[in-house]
Amino acid sequence: MSAAWHWSHWHHHPYLTTDLLADWPHGFFTNQSWPHTPEALTPGLAPTPQVYRAKQVHGNRILSPADFAEAIAPEAPRPEADGVMTTAPEQAVWVCSADCTPALIADQRTGQAVAVHAGWRGTALKIVPIAIQKLQAQGSDLGDLRVALGPAIGGEVYQVTTQVAAQVGRSLLPEESATDDEVVAQLSAGVDAPLLPDPTPGRMRLDVRRILARQLAHLGLGADQVAIAPHCTYREPDRFFSYRRSREKKVQWSGIVSQ
Repeated sequence: MSAAWHWSHWHHHPYLTTDLLADWPHGFFTNQSWPHTPEALTPGLAPTPQVYRAKQVHGNRILSPADFAEAIAPEAPRPEADGVMTTAPEQAVWVCSADCTPALIADQRTGQAVAVHAGWRGTALKIVPIAIQKLQAQGSDLGDLRVALGPAIGGEVYQVTTQVAAQVGRSLLPEESATDDEVVAQLSAGVDAPLLPDPTPGRMRLDVRRILARQLAHLGLGADQVAIAPHCTYREPDRFFSYRRSREKKVQWSGIVSQ
């Protein structure tokens, strides 16, 4: 049975939560919170955490609080990364997105958490599995992890080149030498396929969240440990920014507070 999702509100800021992460203050915020920053939004989740967020660059680097200066002014330069993990209670970690997948990962035993920005490039570079490896390195067990994949562009509307689809798809396959056509054929078959057909020659539709879900399954996480938000940023302009839809450089924030 899939985890339920709910809308909550803090002042004029609506945000999405899931029962899977009920033990952690968390939220996938919407375009209604623009241009507020995580420093302004964190009190809506918890009153006193230290806030951590990186400069996102579509890579697979994960930072911890030790990688940040002791005090970071809201407009100060930030280290480059696409994930931030906690190492102690009362730390709030955040990522921003506008079509890419925001992933919030938490450990129900240790209380620690990671916020990840997973676009197609980061997904091809296995940023979510790397985040989980980082948690394991500080004592997490796979069975204790819970992963929520937030609002992102849906596979039915996300057109990419066949080369991009194959590059991302290779993250699921052991054969590094597989051709693009072989990757596409393998990942276009079956129920809930992460690669979907497109009428334009040389193009495919890519469902990044289905790729991420399969990466998690390959690691050994069960379906009951993963929740996927039933929202598409491209098709819900009243709630979410979508760079693919409008080309605006605006984002929504997603954050979680460690316990």
